[in-house]
Amino acid sequence: MHAFDVLGDPVRRRILDLLADGEQTAGSIVETVREEFGISQPAVSQHLRVLRENGFATVRAEGTRRLYSVDATPLQEVDAWLDRYRGFWSQRLDALGTELRRGARTRTGQTGRTSGKAQRG
Repeated sequence: MHAFDVLGDPVRRRILDLLADGEQTAGSIVETVREEFGISQPAVSQHLRVLRENGFATVRAEGTRRLYSVDATPLQEVDAWLDRYRGFWSQRLDALGTELRRGARTRTGQTGRTSGKAQRG
C-alpha cells in the first residue's frame, strides 16, 4: 500500500497524531478513536494493523498491554514527494513574511504605536 493510501484515511491520520505525542497503549488509542469517530474496537484494531504492516507504527508488548509508537520512516517518502512542491508555497510564505514585517515597521514608524482606533476601543 502506498504511503498516501495509508494516510488518506482520517482515522489512520488521527491515530498517527496520537502517536506523534508519544507511545500509546492500544486501549487508549481505541478509546479516543471510538469516541471521536464512533467506530468499533475491531475497526480501530484494523487501522492499527494497516499502520503497523505499512511501517507507520511499531508495537511492543509490555505484559498484557500493547504499546504503539510512530515510525517516521515511511513519512520520509511523503516528505520527498512534497519537497517537489514546497517551492509553490514557500516563496509565497516568504513574501507574506516580508509584507508583515514591512507593515509592522510602518505602523510603529508612524506614531511609535498602533493606530488610535485600536487604542480607543
